Amino acid sequence: MTKNFTSLDFPISLVCILLHLSFGCNGEAADRIAVAAPMEKAEQEALYSTIQSFVGKWWNGSDLYPDPCGWTPIQGVSCDLSNGLWYVTSVYIGPVHDNSLSCARKVEFDPHLFALKHLKSVSFFNCFVSPHHPITLPTNKWEALADSLESLEFRSNPGLVGQVPATFGGLRNLQSLVLIENGLNAEIPTSIGSLSNLKRLVLSQNRFTGKIPDSLGKLSGLLILDLSRNSLSGPLPSTFGGMVSLLKLDLSNNQLEGKIQEEIGSLKNLTLLDLSRNNLSGGLTKSFQEMSCLEELVLSNNPLGGDLMSLNCKNLRGLMVLDLSNMNLTGGIPESIAELKRLRFLALNDNNLAGDIPSRIAILPNITAIYLNGNNLTGKLKFSEWFYGKMGRRFGAWNNTNLCYPLELMSTGHVPYGVKPCHQEVTTLHESIVDLDENSKSGNGNWNHNSQGFSRYGSNGFCYKFLFELFMMVIVVDISLMRFTF
Repeated sequence: MTKNFTSLDFPISLVCILLHLSFGCNGEAADRIAVAAPMEKAEQEALYSTIQSFVGKWWNGSDLYPDPCGWTPIQGVSCDLSNGLWYVTSVYIGPVHDNSLSCARKVEFDPHLFALKHLKSVSFFNCFVSPHHPITLPTNKWEALADSLESLEFRSNPGLVGQVPATFGGLRNLQSLVLIENGLNAEIPTSIGSLSNLKRLVLSQNRFTGKIPDSLGKLSGLLILDLSRNSLSGPLPSTFGGMVSLLKLDLSNNQLEGKIQEEIGSLKNLTLLDLSRNNLSGGLTKSFQEMSCLEELVLSNNPLGGDLMSLNCKNLRGLMVLDLSNMNLTGGIPESIAELKRLRFLALNDNNLAGDIPSRIAILPNITAIYLNGNNLTGKLKFSEWFYGKMGRRFGAWNNTNLCYPLELMSTGHVPYGVKPCHQEVTTLHESIVDLDENSKSGNGNWNHNSQGFSRYGSNGFCYKFLFELFMMVIVVDISLMRFTF
């Protein structure tokens, strides 16, 4: 049975068709409905007050339609819908983009930020910069964001000083805490070790002092730990072995001291370990050999000491960077380094290494730089002309007094920079006489006892004796002529 449309049905059907054509493609209907969604007045007021406190009172959001999450959103502000209402989820303040909101000269930290209950991410970049108007982080109210905040960042804020609030430890959903290049000081609060969901902890380029908290070892899910470029002191915590998920550990440019703990070998997933520019000592730990995922091992500029030959590189086949320069290392260069097929950068310079340089390191397929300068390496370099041409000054072997390269390479123009050529052994008459005299003395001290005094030279001993007597006659004649002349 065919349904007959009445005059009333037609307009309704037409409206439905028009709505479908207008909003049905590519989710546009959902987008426009979302734009039209309202924002709570309290939420909007909190957002406006927050922005004004950092940007300046001149900003009032009057050009935003219909609200901060509508068609003309604020650069650096993101929103999500919840129960049909807009809520602010991200606030990024600072000149990240050309049209981003920049901070005022005399900025204040407004507590209205903590009224944004759905806030997941907060970032301040190059905002607190005035040394004449220092800002400290508020010590309380952070608990208001405990259920929502997942990422908190303060980057390049030299005017941000004082301590890191212990209340940060109450941000139980925090996954990323990044405090880079600020003026923060004092000790790292132990409460950070309570952030069980933390994946990234970066506190580099501040002025933190004191010891690294043992509590950080409880962060078993942490992937990145960077405490570099501070003034941290004391030993490496033995609890570090508990950070079993760690991929990158950077503690460089501090004042850490003592031995490298054996527990560090528990970090099986580590790809980067940088402990350079500290005061660590006690030799190389064999735990490094258990870290098969390592791609970069940087321990340079530590008075670590120890025998480099104790480091077995066979299990470190993933290494691309090995920097053990300026560490007071002794011994020779292990042949096992030639097993590191992915190695690109090798630095063993400024140590006390001795012996020959293994020729096999020249066939490493990915190597781009080798620095062995400033050691006590000896012998003749056995690398090809092609190798020297490829490496240039990125092969550093200078300041090894007893190291040389073959003379035949001089004609090619490709020779190791700062290394002398090997001289051919030429025996002069004077050297022969001196050598003869020493061998004569090694017998019974009598030149007439040829069977003993010249035993080293066999049948040629008499020739050397003849040469010596001839040399003495020349001297006598020369002296006589001089007397006759005068």
